[in-house]
Amino acid sequence: MFLGLFYICFMATRSKILNTQEINQKLNRLAWQVYEKNLYEKDIVIVGISTRGLILAKQLSAHINAISKIKTKLAHLNLDKDNPYGKEVDLNLEVTEYANKVVVLVDDVLNSGKTLMYAAKHFLGTPLKRLAIMVLIDRNHNRYPVKADYVGLSLATTLQEYISVILEGDGQGVYLS
Repeated sequence: MFLGLFYICFMATRSKILNTQEINQKLNRLAWQVYEKNLYEKDIVIVGISTRGLILAKQLSAHINAISKIKTKLAHLNLDKDNPYGKEVDLNLEVTEYANKVVVLVDDVLNSGKTLMYAAKHFLGTPLKRLAIMVLIDRNHNRYPVKADYVGLSLATTLQEYISVILEGDGQGVYLS
């Protein structure tokens, strides 16, 4: 009963910031930016962080493949977003598959920077050509020294507001509540 009321209240008080088409347009623009910055690379590694980051990474990879000859290698990085220091980061690539390459970390929302800081930490012991960060939404509430290189939408919000990103099923979009 309580969850049902919470859901009804949540649905009534949230504003849609981006719809599916607008998200796709942002990802297309971000793909062009990644391409322009890596024009002379033969291949790059795109790493999606947890579930929503991986969905965005797949879409970004498809856009890059459609507009350029750069080969993209897709990877999935799993970490506990609530307690990143409690567990090891799990990446489905061997070090040799991303060493001396351009790596683009992809996540849905940059809030405090904690998730991206711990995700980036995984790559610090390996020589890379470049490590870049791409986020769909940057909330500008950084507590960690992390800055996104590629941003779909920069959104000034209060700390009490919440951004939810839905990339699958009904109600796809970015919401502010």
